[in-house]
Amino acid sequence: MEIELLAWVMVRDGDGRVLLGRRAGTALADGLWNLPGGHVEPRESVAQAGAREAAEEVGVQIAPEDLTVHGVQRWSVAGASGFNILLVADRWAGDPTPLEGTSEVGWFAPDAPPVDILPWLPAVLARPSSGSLWWDEVPG
Repeated sequence: MEIELLAWVMVRDGDGRVLLGRRAGTALADGLWNLPGGHVEPRESVAQAGAREAAEEVGVQIAPEDLTVHGVQRWSVAGASGFNILLVADRWAGDPTPLEGTSEVGWFAPDAPPVDILPWLPAVLARPSSGSLWWDEVPG
């Protein structure tokens, strides 16, 4: 079985809110709010993947070196398994816009996410960015 590696980016504004995009036209979880992110491509670093996905999905530009690791999650769903690498971007440029696989974007306080969000995400958003790497297993 192949292990999937996914990079997700918590783009934060000056007030500490997180940018989320509502998934649209995707194979999984259409209509739910999510972080920008997706699969790490061959010969691409996790930071490069996070920066690429943020640009493709919500129109923000992030230098890969400006991303820091927030944490790691292991997951297993419907015969697939892998790792979510959660990244944080406090420095970014652009005007957040719904693009590929996204119907709308919005800023949310980490402790007040929308109710129609991917089920595993509220716990991630609520975790403080303490600078220490954490590890969780996403319930399957």
